[in-house]
Amino acid sequence: MATQRSARPKHKPPSPLAFDVSRLGRRPGSMLELRETVPSPSRIGLDLVAIERGAYLNLDLRLESVSEGVLVTGTVQAPTRGECSRCLTPITGEVEIFLTELFAYPDSATESTTEEDEVGHVVDQTVDLEQAIVDAVGLALPFTPLCSDNCPGLCQQCGVALASAEPDHHHDQIDPRFAKLAKMFPAADEETTAERGPGAS
Repeated sequence: MATQRSARPKHKPPSPLAFDVSRLGRRPGSMLELRETVPSPSRIGLDLVAIERGAYLNLDLRLESVSEGVLVTGTVQAPTRGECSRCLTPITGEVEIFLTELFAYPDSATESTTEEDEVGHVVDQTVDLEQAIVDAVGLALPFTPLCSDNCPGLCQQCGVALASAEPDHHHDQIDPRFAKLAKMFPAADEETTAERGPGAS
């Protein structure tokens, strides 16, 4: 009789944005300086523009022990990719955010008096900066990114990018009030032209 093997629990790989703070020893005033370049563990940003998964994040941070937890301050810089909200042209850029985030120690007054999602937490002597960076990047990036401030967008009739279209790009349009009439009498103009002859003006 075959026996079923119990599935081994899958351990989540450590995040490149999780850092050991055990050296701070919960001693207020002790500090670590962190200058590292790490890959982004996920796509961070908005629908039209974001830091891509695997893009390098340049961290310049200070981790300081305070009475209630670990205070993280400093900057995070990374390249961004997206598309123009008007013409959908691919665009690249960069974003720099400034972090000021408190991670509460277990059993501290801050942890017991605030909602779980209102403050970060020191878990197993580590602080995970991913959510703090996600929140800050979401506020720093534009909701409607543009390839240029004066991007004319797309032609409403054919969808071509107007920035790369011919200068006289346009479409002859019939007034919608008369469009039905034009469809009802398509032969009228043809008969008139035939009566005038090929060289008539």
